[in-house]
Amino acid sequence: MIAMVSRPDSAADSSSGDQHVMFRDIDWAGYESLLAIRGERRRPRIAYLDGAAELMTPSRGHERVNAGFGYLVAAYCTELGIAWTSYRSWTLKDETREAGLEPDDCFIFGDDPESKDRPELAIEVVWTHGDLDKLEIYRRLGISEVWFWIRDAITVHVLGESGYRVSDRSAYLPTVDLAALCRFAQVTPTSAAVAQLVAHLRGA
Repeated sequence: MIAMVSRPDSAADSSSGDQHVMFRDIDWAGYESLLAIRGERRRPRIAYLDGAAELMTPSRGHERVNAGFGYLVAAYCTELGIAWTSYRSWTLKDETREAGLEPDDCFIFGDDPESKDRPELAIEVVWTHGDLDKLEIYRRLGISEVWFWIRDAITVHVLGESGYRVSDRSAYLPTVDLAALCRFAQVTPTSAAVAQLVAHLRGA
């Protein structure tokens, strides 16, 4: 069964929201087929959980906020001397756990990123809501930390033995000012946002 779903968040109206298409009763081979048909293109992004596949085409606003966060996190790490590697919308999947998705952006920290098979931090921009439980997918994939941007605020989820817990700070970037990061993510052009973040970090 195929269903169209798109529930705008307060940050977007129905004319500027992401486009979602949901496929029900899809086995793992069907999910892999969708990925193969999509190929190397970045759109649509495809998420899978327990026989349901959701295809999402991000809106212009979604991609602007997403790209802004990526640049800001990179600038923050560079300014503080933290080694980072961005993998953008890396396709993460685990057949045994029936889960897969592609984050808006994701990072591995440290000098040897190729030694790790999963990102340490994933970022999700929730511009319009779909139906799949993304946090459950991330839990099954074992992603240590996930940031959700919703309504100009970031919620940090840190993975523990009993699942994710909401935290007021990042485990990997504990000194980052999340409220400031949200403010800068709204600044255009993005080059100005990065410049303002660097000035903020330097106390200018």
